[in-house]
Amino acid sequence: MNWTELDWPALDRLRQGFISGGAAQGPYWQSESALASYDLTYGERIGWKWDHVLAELRLRGWAPTARSVVDWGCGTGMAARRVINCFGAGSFDELLLWDHEAIAADYAAAAASRAFPGLPVSQLTPGFLHSSEPIGLLLISHVLNELSPEQLAGLCDLIDRAAAVIWVEPGTHAVSRQLGAIRDTLRDRFRIIAPCTHQATCPALAAGNEREWCHQFAAPPSEIFANPDWVKFGQRAGIDLRSLPYCFFVLDRTAPLLEPGWSHVIGRPEHFKPYARLLNCDATGLAELTVPKRTAPALFKELGRTKAPLVYRWTREGDKVASGTRLGTGSASPE
Repeated sequence: MNWTELDWPALDRLRQGFISGGAAQGPYWQSESALASYDLTYGERIGWKWDHVLAELRLRGWAPTARSVVDWGCGTGMAARRVINCFGAGSFDELLLWDHEAIAADYAAAAASRAFPGLPVSQLTPGFLHSSEPIGLLLISHVLNELSPEQLAGLCDLIDRAAAVIWVEPGTHAVSRQLGAIRDTLRDRFRIIAPCTHQATCPALAAGNEREWCHQFAAPPSEIFANPDWVKFGQRAGIDLRSLPYCFFVLDRTAPLLEPGWSHVIGRPEHFKPYARLLNCDATGLAELTVPKRTAPALFKELGRTKAPLVYRWTREGDKVASGTRLGTGSASPE
């Protein structure tokens, strides 16, 4: 598949179905050209979200210990390919795929086999899905608004069998809050690796925070903005190529946690002339903090420019930040 071969009727139908929720009403891939067109365009944008999640996991020092990867609801298999590429095919013994449409699982298996020719790739059987057999690393991507209550319950049963879980979804208010509620039901069985820096209930779901939702923004590769194919795609599809909001969680049975004192920033900091304002999440809950430009000029600038995950250790006086150390940098932002 290349840009001149895109199946635009299929892409338009798929996008409308995912936006409206109609994709949950039945089979939607319909053809290999639909899968290949989606994989090159919308699927690649999902891949950039996964890249951002995986970059944060590397900063946190997390890597999967399970040797088996299960991509549930795999679609084109973008999530599995991003994860295996990040940690290396040699880190895994097998990739197992499942999708409610066989044509998607076939496409994902073929794409993974081309990308990682030495890695055994197979499709899950109904017997495995309904068994109690342990699951290694379970990947879930952009499925939540398609699931019936019964399907969601079945997925949660699979999570209970997993050693670790990475679940990535669109960063909308409704989906994020639903994902946060699922996270809270699992925290007694797993260690929460990310995005949280704590193991408490999700502060965004606390009374009085109904307007809030945990989400982040991924940065697309800068070169796409000079790529005529991507520019034309954005114009034709009517999407903002710069905007990649997502929400996620990562769970692990045994991995070590971040040491206390870290926070993560929800969404994007807002910049005004004299200060930056951000919504901070840590073990104490949500707090709106300000970073005065005069007292923390380098941090003020960094918060407006960095594309790295916004995980910080602050030095604060009340709701004012005096300095901050970004995870992975090893030192406070110079002033």
